[in-house]
Amino acid sequence: MLTQQSDSTVLVIFGGGGDLAWRKLVPALFNLHLDNLLPQRFAIVGIARKQRNDTEFRQHLREGVDLFSRRKPATEEIWNRFADHVSYLSDDITDSASGPALSRKFEEFEQAWSVRANRLFYLAIPPDMLEPAAAHLQRIGVCRDCTRDRLVIEKPFGRNLASARELDRILTGMFAESQIYRIDHYLGKETVQNILAFRFANSLYEPLWDRRYIDHVQITVAETVGVEERGGYYDQAGALRDMVQNHLLQILCLIAMEPPVSFDADEVRNKKVDVLHAIRPIRPEELHHVAVRGQYGHGIVEGTARPGYRNEPGVAPDSPTETYAAFKFFIDNWRWQGVPFYLRTGKRLPTKVSEVSILFRPAPHQPFPSAAVENWQTNRLIIRIQPEEGIITRIQAKQPGTRFLLGPVDMQFRYRDAFMAVPPEAYETLLLDVIKGDATLFMRADQVECAWKIVDPVLEAWESIPPGDFPDYPAGSWGPEAADHLIASEGHHWLQPVIKTGENA
Repeated sequence: MLTQQSDSTVLVIFGGGGDLAWRKLVPALFNLHLDNLLPQRFAIVGIARKQRNDTEFRQHLREGVDLFSRRKPATEEIWNRFADHVSYLSDDITDSASGPALSRKFEEFEQAWSVRANRLFYLAIPPDMLEPAAAHLQRIGVCRDCTRDRLVIEKPFGRNLASARELDRILTGMFAESQIYRIDHYLGKETVQNILAFRFANSLYEPLWDRRYIDHVQITVAETVGVEERGGYYDQAGALRDMVQNHLLQILCLIAMEPPVSFDADEVRNKKVDVLHAIRPIRPEELHHVAVRGQYGHGIVEGTARPGYRNEPGVAPDSPTETYAAFKFFIDNWRWQGVPFYLRTGKRLPTKVSEVSILFRPAPHQPFPSAAVENWQTNRLIIRIQPEEGIITRIQAKQPGTRFLLGPVDMQFRYRDAFMAVPPEAYETLLLDVIKGDATLFMRADQVECAWKIVDPVLEAWESIPPGDFPDYPAGSWGPEAADHLIASEGHHWLQPVIKTGENA
């Protein structure tokens, strides 16, 4: 839940003229401003190399707000009130002579406010610019207060375990760990946060939340889009780095973690790290039993013909990069021993959906005649992260009529219907948390390292053995056949979402 205003704050966006600031960050800040959640004294400073003045920069940002804000378009009066807080600096952070202009900006704001402001630095820049940006901030000395100055870093945080460790070594050599906010926008989604509330604020499910009652868990993050304009980046990343190492493993942690003693940031993150430590390591000889990769070819998505991945702009014509990944994980602890967690993610799939499905074990005894249970389905709990955020519980009930027939019935909760409000965008929640200094939803260095330890053996194996069958699933399908075999080996099958009806097959 979004809360009240915080102290005086200056937010500096490195890469302020880029796509992330235009599509996500500034629209989120605009909405926070409309909700009166930003400090009364706040400033947004965009920094990039391009030469432009404040007026040009504000007009550029307004176009993004009018396209991407959930309160679009902005009226002239409201936009001008917000834009008064926005300014621009043209600066090259790789130039050792740069920096005085930013220092003067802080002096101007803080003299006018008569207070030393919180200084937030959002590095919305390519990964290879993180180290120069951090060195720039250290050199000009504007990010030295461990309680009021914070550094926000976007994924990907490294390309593997070694590079993540090296980046951490560099950053923690310049800043305190408490200053570093590693952002994963999935953790800012309302439904992802509600997993904690659902589990630990209600006594209904938590007693059943273990290997005695849960048969298996499925986590699906599916996209209908291809790589769009990100072909150059994605061809160096792939689904494993782009989605599994961060988004999907973070969701798994929320589902599998032990109850925290308090909602303290480190307490919650400690419980997540415990889950990552308990995930069974993947041995090379077992890889084909627990991991599947795929790449989309030509196909039909939502009624439109789409090219194969290797025909996308910026992608090598013989690219071995995976656009689909599926995993079977086991968590070796008392709560989850023997319960498989199936994760899958992919591009050019039939439906855009992110959801968690908890499938319970069947009732130990069924006294009903066989004809009564021919439509029987296992109880399940579905936590839908997007779209149509909500929770669905599937139970069995007697169907109307003179015969005793059981059938599945869904009890549904949708955020939009229950609260009659549009939930904030993920970046609104996360940016407000940065302003407040609440790191609960941000990844700590040891979390990042643990996640890389899990996927590193897979990365190394996949990079050393190029796939011989790519592309192996057509655009518009649910992925390669090998993913079906992966889950079928345990006697299970993937649940295919049907968004329009709120049901699952």
